[in-house]
Amino acid sequence: MAAATAFSCATGASLACGGGPTTTTSASASAAPATTKRHTFNAAIFGCHSRQFFSGGVSKNSNLAHLSSGGPCSGTSLFSGTTGPSPLSLRRVLVSFYSRAGAPPRRNLSIVQPIAAAKVLTQDDLKKAAAEKAVEYVESGMVLGLGTGSTAAFAVARIGELLQNGTLKNIVGIPTSKRTQEQAASLGIPLSGLDDHPVIDLAIDGADEVDPDLNLVKGRGGALLREKMVEMASKKFVVIVDDTKMVDGLGGSGLAMPVEVVQFCWRYNSYRLQNLAEIAGCEARLRMDGDKPYVTDNSNYIIDLYFSTPIKDAQAAANAISSLEGVVDHGLFLDMATAVIIAGKEGIELKER
Repeated sequence: MAAATAFSCATGASLACGGGPTTTTSASASAAPATTKRHTFNAAIFGCHSRQFFSGGVSKNSNLAHLSSGGPCSGTSLFSGTTGPSPLSLRRVLVSFYSRAGAPPRRNLSIVQPIAAAKVLTQDDLKKAAAEKAVEYVESGMVLGLGTGSTAAFAVARIGELLQNGTLKNIVGIPTSKRTQEQAASLGIPLSGLDDHPVIDLAIDGADEVDPDLNLVKGRGGALLREKMVEMASKKFVVIVDDTKMVDGLGGSGLAMPVEVVQFCWRYNSYRLQNLAEIAGCEARLRMDGDKPYVTDNSNYIIDLYFSTPIKDAQAAANAISSLEGVVDHGLFLDMATAVIIAGKEGIELKER
């Protein structure tokens, strides 16, 4: 499970700096056992009065001012502007804090950044917020994996904007679908492929489900094969979602988990998928596009698997599905994400593996 950490530096919905100390926690932090300790430390590195830190059992108070050289916190959110620390630099501070306090660094560390909202946030607002936060990982000169889907499209748009205004330079994009290729080309993003760039610096993409260990279901948009190829070739894979995509177990949303299959004898493969012991009880349906089967960019079909309960052993399920002749790939993306950015109405949460 991801360890959850939340920060607050003032009262008010936007958590603007300069007020008295308050407490904000993510859902997983609020569910912490009663033995969890509260630690208040001088947040001079952020230029604010103080922060509350929930460390899950660390017994020492610690002044963190000497652990980072980050500038003062300004604006209406913890990471807003260019003077405050980035999520990555803040994470390093927290890992250092754990080390100095005598506790091991936390796996799947979680950081919450409040969103200052003047209106009711729509799902598209949340997707855009997560996407733009992910693009902060991008640096000039990078080879980027460009994801597919409604959330990834916001990231591609932001990258194009930063290229056009000169903030980013010398970017090469590797698209994961024809749809993304068309969008990126329209924005002037230079494009290439895995044949010419077999190692990718960073991939940014959405997901359909994310479990507590940052395993994913992807590919409901139909691009799962190219997405997996590009993201497996990436040094870092940042996933961007809104909080509706978080599940206790993969398959738990009740929505489709796609399997890409060759067109030849697809009914035979649908029957075999539905009868695998590792995914017993699932329902297999051929994906349709109007009155015809949906065809992927690779000229294959997709069989969607529907589960009434979460998959008990996702790795065993992935291995069993992959073992079937005629299966091209599946939508289980296991142990691949290095970070997940989750946008919710309370703020943006960063979880890192």
